[in-house]
Amino acid sequence: MNSTPYQGGRVVAITGGARGIGRATGAAFLRAGARVALGDIDTALVEKTAAELGEATGGVVCGLPLDVTDRASFASFLDAAAERLGPLDALVNNAGIMPTGNFTDETDDMTDRMVAINLCGVLNGSKLAARRMTGRGGHIVNVASLAGVSAFPGLATYCATKHAVVGFSETLHLELAANGIGVTAVLPGVVHTELSAGHSAPKWIRPIAEVEPEDVACAIVAAVGSHRTKVAVPRALGAIIKVAAGLPDRVRHRVSHAAHFDTAFTRVDPGARAAYHRRLQP
Repeated sequence: MNSTPYQGGRVVAITGGARGIGRATGAAFLRAGARVALGDIDTALVEKTAAELGEATGGVVCGLPLDVTDRASFASFLDAAAERLGPLDALVNNAGIMPTGNFTDETDDMTDRMVAINLCGVLNGSKLAARRMTGRGGHIVNVASLAGVSAFPGLATYCATKHAVVGFSETLHLELAANGIGVTAVLPGVVHTELSAGHSAPKWIRPIAEVEPEDVACAIVAAVGSHRTKVAVPRALGAIIKVAAGLPDRVRHRVSHAAHFDTAFTRVDPGARAAYHRRLQP
């Protein structure tokens, strides 16, 4: 499957599928002719989302319970998807959380939860999916972040998990290529979802830093079947970050400070983020 562009008619499983990027990605794959399984820990919402997307697109879609931090739950999700839709062709590891705040103020439980969802969830899903794809090919898309190739104060643990996802994806791509299994890390900028609400990035950078969930979804669909290991969304911001990475640390940090990137997630609107932070509590 990874030798030709995505043609539709495939079975695609998406984690964190109830809202945001996951929902938009489900809709994009359905429009491309795929059969889609959406997984989410919010069972009621993911079932509602699946029903709405099915009605809107006329496609075949189901919403299933999924806790990405639990290997047994992840295996059950993929088994149920295969039973309802057919053998797995693509997995989109999208589930993730992004609380903001200084690292020293972050509770140990929240640190552990971010690592469990953002990183261990990707490891769990990738291993289970790769074993199911061996012998028949497929594609794994891991939704990372441009925070996975750069540094943003206020997001220390989040950046750590996304850096790990990028490195893992590049390595897994090399390991699985001989088996006909592609692996791509998709790196969105600031997406207009609840996850990034209330940030204080300067207004002048927003036109090239901010994207809609549908933009990320299109990049994910395009990545399946490609040979690309990393895809930045938007590309312009990815290029800027790549150039900045080649600068000496002191210069890069001065540029970041001058552009107020270093405070985009430390000086947030608490009211805009309150509902999201409440939802993150166990």
